[in-house]
Amino acid sequence: MSRSTEPPDEATIDDLYDQLETLAETVDDPQERTEVRRTMRLADRLSHNGMVNRVITEFTGKDKAEAFVGSVVIGMPLLVEDGVLEIGEFLATTPAFFVVNLALAAVLVVGILYVADFREVQIHDPYFGVVPRRPVWVLGIAFATATAMMTLWGRVVWDEPWVNLCQVSVIFTAMSIGGSLGDILPGED
Repeated sequence: MSRSTEPPDEATIDDLYDQLETLAETVDDPQERTEVRRTMRLADRLSHNGMVNRVITEFTGKDKAEAFVGSVVIGMPLLVEDGVLEIGEFLATTPAFFVVNLALAAVLVVGILYVADFREVQIHDPYFGVVPRRPVWVLGIAFATATAMMTLWGRVVWDEPWVNLCQVSVIFTAMSIGGSLGDILPGED
């Protein structure tokens, strides 16, 4: 039986073990054989601590907490900046830019989660068979966090609901980025 010299498209840890075992059988030098065995032990340790084939498929309570923490960490410094309020006032006078700002937040979250390739994130059990759960939750958590913190800290008092919503949307955009990074960077199987 001949083995292909091309690596398979969907390589697994078993493929790596097979290649290393073949290499161990073909090397003559005891020092080289020791190096191959050491590499096999390293691959075994990596596969058992979850560093190999880590694919994110579900959105758990831990992911929600990570998205919340990421939102707070990124959004907190912006909460004290008056420029955020000014930008929100501008968005209130230009509704088309408000919509673009919301779309930007959604596109950034989807880009970070699925396109930027920080981690392999698969869509699992989408809403209505189409809408991925992860970005919906990340965006929802970021919006709820932005609204709650802006209200709690008196940055918005909701006396002008449209203007205040636009001001919250500025923080929301930043928090959505933080939420998506907070969700995927720590990782979870």
